[in-house]
Amino acid sequence: MAQIFDPLPQGTREPIVCCYVNATSRIQIARITNIPNWYFERVVFPGQRLVFEALPESLLEIHCGMMASAILADTIPCDRLEIEDMVLSSFDPEHEQRLEALNDGLGALSTEIEAESASVTT
Repeated sequence: MAQIFDPLPQGTREPIVCCYVNATSRIQIARITNIPNWYFERVVFPGQRLVFEALPESLLEIHCGMMASAILADTIPCDRLEIEDMVLSSFDPEHEQRLEALNDGLGALSTEIEAESASVTT
């Protein structure tokens, strides 16, 4: 997965694909600060799924936003957030579209899960 914004530094180990879900009712800031020469920070809205690439040793910091401040709420090792990369080639355009769809909550996997849960309830 080629991250256009803030790509991983050259010459680093093989990245992993990670997923974090904001299960709270507040806006959060997801930040990785422990990797030299790399800056990663994203706003994660309530219920949003964030799919991203990181190094296995990365630590994802979750900051909860308050009025004019942010509090470090959690630090999660990225190797605990790793998901299986469904397409072998990380430069495949279809793979990029799939990851974007997952970030938007429109992925085929979420559609399959919704279909399964609908059939269970009926």
